[in-house]
Amino acid sequence: MSFFETYKAKISKELQKELAVKNRLAVPRMLKIVVNAGIGKYLAGGEKKDSPKVVDAMKLITGQSPIVNKSRVSISNFKLKAGATVGVSATLRGKRMYDFFERVVTYVAPRIRDFRGFPGKSFDGRGNYSFGIKEHTVFPEISQDDVVRPFGLQITIATNTKTDADARKLLEKFNFPFSK
Repeated sequence: MSFFETYKAKISKELQKELAVKNRLAVPRMLKIVVNAGIGKYLAGGEKKDSPKVVDAMKLITGQSPIVNKSRVSISNFKLKAGATVGVSATLRGKRMYDFFERVVTYVAPRIRDFRGFPGKSFDGRGNYSFGIKEHTVFPEISQDDVVRPFGLQITIATNTKTDADARKLLEKFNFPFSK
């Protein structure tokens, strides 16, 4: 059973009882997951031809085409010109979001070297949680032979909760690996 089906059948009912929520639409749920990757290292090294490889890797990881983010202004100290590619991002919603979250919890987290859990203090005060993965090569979709240079990912999970405690309970119901 997928995470989406598990949430609908079991987790939402458990959270409704635990948090004493009367309306089932007010039960904590994930709204979206935003996956960001900065590619400044590719630009700084003069490897502009390799930036499409980052876009292709993000397509494999997220299952959809990412948005290519461009710089707005030139910064001479960083050797950055206006309009240069600085990163890629993808916003996941619905079933694709739950599928990605399931892969992160079940496949990716155990493959991270020296993994002791994601930090529990990375909530923003409004029920959203952000964490980073240092190398994109921990995703099973990425072939080690095709990697020129590994890049990191920043993943933000946006929830409809108002407090960090409710969001943490939601993520713990999915067996999200928080550090102790």
